[in-house]
Amino acid sequence: MEKYVVDERTGWEYELKGEQYYPTGRVMKNGVMTPTEQPEDNEPEEEPCAQGIWSQRHLQFIRQHRKRLYLDLYMSGRLNVYLAEIESQAEDLFSRFVKEMAEKEGVTEKLKAEDQMRWVGMMNNIRHRATEIVNNELILA
Repeated sequence: MEKYVVDERTGWEYELKGEQYYPTGRVMKNGVMTPTEQPEDNEPEEEPCAQGIWSQRHLQFIRQHRKRLYLDLYMSGRLNVYLAEIESQAEDLFSRFVKEMAEKEGVTEKLKAEDQMRWVGMMNNIRHRATEIVNNELILA
């Protein structure tokens, strides 16, 4: 497969990245390739920088199921900021759910001191449920 191709109908140039072609932002006009409206800085495009587990999961989800959103964010250069917001929101939500569920179910430091195995089992259960909630409410939405 060729690294760059030009759509004859629109004149847009596309670059092969992995297995898909993505717009480069250049258009063929009168046989000459011209850049479209882009910032003047000549820094190379950054690859998505998903730092945490939540942003990695969300990035994978939007790449597979919400391609339009992914391409809009990627082409506008806002993808990393968007993923950082998702990471922050998800981490806050997860922590809040774990804390609330632990309080409701009586998982305390006293229980931890008395019966560590029971405490670990209950906390693992709470963390798994909180993970499912955050995934369904925020990551896969």
